[in-house]
Amino acid sequence: MPIPSETLPSLVSKARSSATTSLYLKPNVYIEPMVNQWYAWPMLIAPHTAAMVTRNLHLKIMESYVKSPKLHANALKNPKMLGGPFIDLPAGRVDQVANLLAATKDRLSDLCAFADAVRALDDLLAREAQGHSLVPLYEKIPAPLRGYVELGYDLNNQASIRFFERMLYKSPYYHQENQGIALSITRRDERPFVLSTPRFPGPETLHYAMPFASEAIDRLAAMRHTPAPLAQLEAWLPEDREQRAFFSSLFTEAEPQRRGKNRDDLGDGLRIKYFGHAVLLFETKDVTVMTDPLVSYDVGDQLTPRYCFEDLPDRIDYVLLTHGHQDHVMFETLLQLRHRIGTIVVPRSGAGSLQDPNLKLVLEHTGFDNVIELAEMEPLEVPGGRIHGLPFLGEHGDLHIHAKLGFHLDLAGRTVVCAADSNNLSPEIFKLVRQHLGPVDTMFLGMECEGAPLSWLYGPLLTRTLERKMDQSRRFDGSDARKGLEMVEALECNRVFVYAMGQEPWLTFISSLRYTKESKPIVESDQLVAACRARGIESERLYGKKLIQL
Repeated sequence: MPIPSETLPSLVSKARSSATTSLYLKPNVYIEPMVNQWYAWPMLIAPHTAAMVTRNLHLKIMESYVKSPKLHANALKNPKMLGGPFIDLPAGRVDQVANLLAATKDRLSDLCAFADAVRALDDLLAREAQGHSLVPLYEKIPAPLRGYVELGYDLNNQASIRFFERMLYKSPYYHQENQGIALSITRRDERPFVLSTPRFPGPETLHYAMPFASEAIDRLAAMRHTPAPLAQLEAWLPEDREQRAFFSSLFTEAEPQRRGKNRDDLGDGLRIKYFGHAVLLFETKDVTVMTDPLVSYDVGDQLTPRYCFEDLPDRIDYVLLTHGHQDHVMFETLLQLRHRIGTIVVPRSGAGSLQDPNLKLVLEHTGFDNVIELAEMEPLEVPGGRIHGLPFLGEHGDLHIHAKLGFHLDLAGRTVVCAADSNNLSPEIFKLVRQHLGPVDTMFLGMECEGAPLSWLYGPLLTRTLERKMDQSRRFDGSDARKGLEMVEALECNRVFVYAMGQEPWLTFISSLRYTKESKPIVESDQLVAACRARGIESERLYGKKLIQL
């Protein structure tokens, strides 16, 4: 909704006076990170995956929309199509999409050539790499890839490509200039699905070309809790009169409630705040640890309980990231918390495969300067305790993904397992975890056990068409009730919480999930909760927010 013209003079006057007045960022201001006007997630940061997504997904979606916008509008009327490759924009945006399409083909022609070269090299290996020496094939590597790849076999003579990822970040293929931020204000959770709809500026949405590593983002995000004059945000101030007035309207003199500061009542215990989805904040007198940060804005919805930015502490000593999917490595939240974060812990990468971009490199190149990698069963000493990485099976369509971990936390004498989207395909794993690390007080387990097919997320990386039956059989599945109960018994858990279900309304734009009582994940998680309670184990499926005191 445009700003009414009669309010513009007062807003402009306020904007002038606020240049020196200390202000806070309003709690319902969205800060969306973008790459080439698409919502940012790890595959749009790493140059080799960004090339594949741009060439094989974004261009195709935009071309389809420009050709037939009604097809997209009609598809989105069907709830089953939520999360599909359909642009969700109001009528009359065809020209904007067409312009972005043309600009993408022009500005990112090198990424498109890179993606085409990956397909060509993969075809070359399929034809000519039959177990004999690969040395002669180096001369046939397509020009865009030369110097950036290594060819190799596994022990069964299956040839593949390894990318030199650090080299790619230093190459022209890393388009930092296409990074940016969108600012808007809202009182609703609903937003267009991020994997299928580009972002455009408007009367109440400001776009800024800005590298994610910019300190200006930290200064803006800090204004959620620490006031500052708008004069400190020179990089953000628009030239246009109406845009400057709208920018001023994003700030307030009213001090926000700081509900997350109090740690005086912790004593020797462990406090856990559940922020929705896979987000847990662990607090002791010695340390704060947060998993997979994805924090809701205070949009005034009193129907759905939630913690917001105001419920966070000033300092988060450790952030643990379980895997690189868009609902677990959430740049929208991470960038806003960057000035509060001490260390980010990520799973150790497989180093160089197309489907498994290095999360440490992704974060380092977006402004995070203290990122460490952890492997399965590797310990990390933290004040007052220890964190171990745990094996993580499932959720990746049977692709070899190394960058994924569960976490075992031993804090203040309590033990907690965060299993995120783990599928308990090998129960022996958790018997061994129990053998090495002991029984577990509390487990958090994701049970999205009827996930999307492989192509939903990894389709743009494929260089060959995947048969439908194969695609449908290889899903992003977590544990069902039987597998979950086997984990509970193997770890001898006293409490079991189902989380990471993507049900919260502020998750729909990133996960596209909408469950009913008959949905398999709901049915299976109900069964697990009932089975645990029948055994005298405290159990609950979490939703929205919860405070747990151990």
